[in-house]
Amino acid sequence: AVPLRVCHQEIVKFDLEIKAAVQDIRDCPGPLSALTELNAAVKEKFRQLRDRIQELEQMAKEQDKESEKQALLREVENHKKQMLSNQAAWRKANLACKIAIDNSEKDQLLQGRDILRQRKTTKESLAESASNITESLMGISRMMSQQVQQSEETVQTLANSSRTILEANEEFKSMSGTIQLGRKLITKYNRRELTDKLLIFLALALFLATVLYILKKRLFPFL
Repeated sequence: AVPLRVCHQEIVKFDLEIKAAVQDIRDCPGPLSALTELNAAVKEKFRQLRDRIQELEQMAKEQDKESEKQALLREVENHKKQMLSNQAAWRKANLACKIAIDNSEKDQLLQGRDILRQRKTTKESLAESASNITESLMGISRMMSQQVQQSEETVQTLANSSRTILEANEEFKSMSGTIQLGRKLITKYNRRELTDKLLIFLALALFLATVLYILKKRLFPFL
């Protein structure tokens, strides 16, 4: 026989597992085969729970003390009520799941009809799409032609600008040569001016020396 404490634990465990399985049934998306497997598992849990409740009821009847016997019997009644509540929830979950599966199948059928209807209009849609694509390509071709023309004009403008820049560069080169020649002439003139100043200074110094010498001879002949 199963001990009283273990019997209590298993009853609680089976009750929680049944609640979780009922929630799985309520959330089951289908198909019906999956629902059938879930229901089979729930039936087995209910069988195990019923056996444990019967064992607990038998243990209660075997109690020597009347108080303990009545307490266990009340607990058995509570477990039975909870099991009935779980069975009712199980039936509701099955009903809700079957309705959801039926609705899903109906939606799939409607989608299939929509697909057939779409296939009927595919040729017209393709023809219209081809026409639109052709117009789009013609528009793109015109735009590309305009872009090519604009590119040619831009290249021509750049070529003209390049020639202008080259001509300006040649003028700058000639001006640079003229400036360098002028710089050389100025440097040469400056050098000549310095030489002239030096010659004038030497001539002036020689003249002064000659005057001083003459004055010395006349004024101080004894020196």
